[in-house]
Amino acid sequence: MITGPQLKPNAKLGKVWRERATWAVRGIGPPSVPIAVPGTDDDVSQQHARAVLDLALRIGEAALSTGASAADVVATVMRVTAAYGVKSASVDITYTSVSVSVPRGIHEDPLSMMRVIKLRSMDFSRLEGLQRLVDDLCGSPEDWRSARRSHPARQNSMIDVETARQRLSDVLTAPHPYRRWVVTLGMAVTAAGVVTLFGGGPVMWLVAGTSAALVDRAQRMLYRLGVAAFFSQAASAAIPSLVAVLLFWVESSPDKQEGMPGLGIDLPGVGAPSLVVVSGIIVLLAGLSVMGAAQDAIDGYYVTAGARGLEVVMMTLGIAVGVAFVLSIARSAGIEMSINPYVDEGSLRLLVPSTIGAMVVAVGFCLTYYTGPRATLIAAALAATAWLVFQAASLLSLGQAAASGVGAAVVGALAYAVHVRLRAPELVTSTAAIVALLPGLAVYRAIFLIMTNPEELATSAMVQMVTAIAVGLGLAAGLSIGSYTAKRRFGLDRAALRARRRSLGAYHA
Repeated sequence: MITGPQLKPNAKLGKVWRERATWAVRGIGPPSVPIAVPGTDDDVSQQHARAVLDLALRIGEAALSTGASAADVVATVMRVTAAYGVKSASVDITYTSVSVSVPRGIHEDPLSMMRVIKLRSMDFSRLEGLQRLVDDLCGSPEDWRSARRSHPARQNSMIDVETARQRLSDVLTAPHPYRRWVVTLGMAVTAAGVVTLFGGGPVMWLVAGTSAALVDRAQRMLYRLGVAAFFSQAASAAIPSLVAVLLFWVESSPDKQEGMPGLGIDLPGVGAPSLVVVSGIIVLLAGLSVMGAAQDAIDGYYVTAGARGLEVVMMTLGIAVGVAFVLSIARSAGIEMSINPYVDEGSLRLLVPSTIGAMVVAVGFCLTYYTGPRATLIAAALAATAWLVFQAASLLSLGQAAASGVGAAVVGALAYAVHVRLRAPELVTSTAAIVALLPGLAVYRAIFLIMTNPEELATSAMVQMVTAIAVGLGLAAGLSIGSYTAKRRFGLDRAALRARRRSLGAYHA
């Protein structure tokens, strides 16, 4: 009869300990990673929101069409919408479309708009103009850095929407800084620069440059005829391969016993004819979105990365088909291709000529894609830096992929720093600076070894292809980490942080 009153203090004590244990274990705040938290722009009129979304989508469409990465496009769209007071916009992007949705509360229908990407063309002059326009509308990186320090409320853009639309139209319809023949010259200069990287002389510069010019004219003609990009790529790759076969045929001595034709004419200044093919492959690879595909994958935009990656694979297969077709025709004609794909890499030790070659490659690439004069000079300086860092890393036995990644990381950091200080387009300068590091030689080696057919060379061909893929990923990863490091130093705006949030992966918070 006295058990109840005696156990009551123990019960109170147990309750206290349970409450303390619960307090020690249970969370005391909302999750640090918000998911689907309701938010609206009720104070923004529908007419204003529609005008802002249309402007932001058109800017995003133009940026994606001219070569910007998915994360940059998303950040740009969110930056523009936030600058005009539409702060709860959600952006979705694929390889073929950009869409934005703004919630209007539970009593109003959401406002959603979409733009379809109809055409893609790497055009750095328009991309540079877009970047400057966005900086004028939303503030430059220096403004973001000041805002992060003083924490002021973000003011709306001082440029009204209609004026911004007109300025966007002016950027997209402005004439190119160069005539079309300068583009052809740019491709020729790029090929000549690649030959310089591997120790080629003036004669090989001329041969490779002429071959690249023919590639450009062929691509232009096939585009006008409406030929699919895969066949255009194959035909373009066949041109430098055919030039290399002709050089080999002219220099080869005829052998009646072996049935091997040739003229036996010594061509002064012609070294390894395979350099022509290597230069052509690098010129064709430079026009692909190799870096864009890898960058999208790193940033977490896997749908866009998958589409871009598949495009790169198809276009690279087009290159392989073109080269393989010419080699097969040559073999059937009795010209046994003994072109050595292992060009003299000892010439890479000639630091000054190879560095000049890297700068020439960057200049040619910039001319090919309508880059402005100032950005071209910056890209050339960054290319020299990238090449010197690559050579220094190679001396440390880091391997080609790792050394390329280190060089790209330095370029990524410097490109963003230059963008902050001089407002030079980051994507333009960084992409042009690493063209000389593209794995064109490894791709050619893989194709050549596959065409020779002996089983013992199959493993070697696979090694070369894996090397090419590793170098491409190393370049993309290097650019990403270098740019991210610089952005952390100068300050990321909220839109850029939100655009790259999906790359953080799973996080328990």
